Amino acid sequence: MNKKEILEVRKQLTPERTAITKICGCYVNADKEKQLEFSKTFLALEEEEMFKYFDIFKKTLSGKLGKNLFSMEYSISDEDVDTPHEMLMELYNSQLEDETLLSAFYDKVIASYNYAENYFIVIIRDVYDIPGKASDGFEMEDASDSVYDHMICGICPVKLSKPGLSYNTNNNDIESRIRDWVVEAPLSGFLFPSFTDRQTDIHSLLYYSKMPEDLKPDFLQEVLGFVAPLTASDQKDAFDAVVSDTLLEACDFDVVKNIHENIMDMMEEVKDEPTPLTLTKTDVKKVLEKSGVNPEALEDFEAEYDSTIGENEALTANNITNTGTFEIKSPDIVVKVNPARTDLVDVREVDGRKCLVIEINDSLFVNGIDINK
Repeated sequence: MNKKEILEVRKQLTPERTAITKICGCYVNADKEKQLEFSKTFLALEEEEMFKYFDIFKKTLSGKLGKNLFSMEYSISDEDVDTPHEMLMELYNSQLEDETLLSAFYDKVIASYNYAENYFIVIIRDVYDIPGKASDGFEMEDASDSVYDHMICGICPVKLSKPGLSYNTNNNDIESRIRDWVVEAPLSGFLFPSFTDRQTDIHSLLYYSKMPEDLKPDFLQEVLGFVAPLTASDQKDAFDAVVSDTLLEACDFDVVKNIHENIMDMMEEVKDEPTPLTLTKTDVKKVLEKSGVNPEALEDFEAEYDSTIGENEALTANNITNTGTFEIKSPDIVVKVNPARTDLVDVREVDGRKCLVIEINDSLFVNGIDINK
């Protein structure tokens, strides 16, 4: 799924547009024991309660692709009998009406979801009547010819509210506030089936993780059927290691600066595309070549890439390049540069010492004080 497809599904999560038919949930305590299971008609909920659930499910469709959101595809073998995909399909085909299936799904989540506190598993069935689109891209509400039937699931921490004082209207007094258990924004979630090319796609799934560095690999594998991808920081660390270990002495300031600039240029070219830029092994090698790395220095590149990242793994450009700043760091100094002005920085030898040279073509502030007056 790309950004436009995710946004289209997310836009349906409003009182005016919603076609949610069913909502089911399970409250789990810190000892991994079920405290509550329920199944309700969504439109029978109180309006205020409905809004809270909209917030939860919108969160599961938010964040950056490749960082918080991951579009994952099932292979043919992934869809065999006795696989997580088969269980999801059974749940999906049941339209969340089979309590035995729901209970088995909760059990599967509880067994694999690594979380030490109370949490709430909530899942909805939504039916989106997909409007047709004219050649100019405008939706034609009366030209729908297909339906996107899907499930959205969120796993939300449940925490005790903070102690405090409140005004009691009945007693007309300030009193200690009653503490209760509050459902917070989801830590994890998924959308199944995917909405690909504006159609139902039972061969893929969209996964959400609030914490980019905690993708819940056991839950991903046991419940959803996927090996956890590299996290954003793991991608950055792996990329840095491949470049450093491949280039060795050839890894100098100019090369690293050129790599940064070339990836930034590639991202700029596709900034309006709904899918984030990803770089395969071949793409990364081309970036290194374009950045001034000679062929001899790249002799071990493919072996380093395969062993560190994975032969068929791609990297999200946004994860391996800091688009907000270009950082130069030593044990005693940190310099942050506008990534669009790396031309102002250079490394040169001055009086026999390697120095960082920064061109100053405007005002200069030291500890907030303008010293160029």
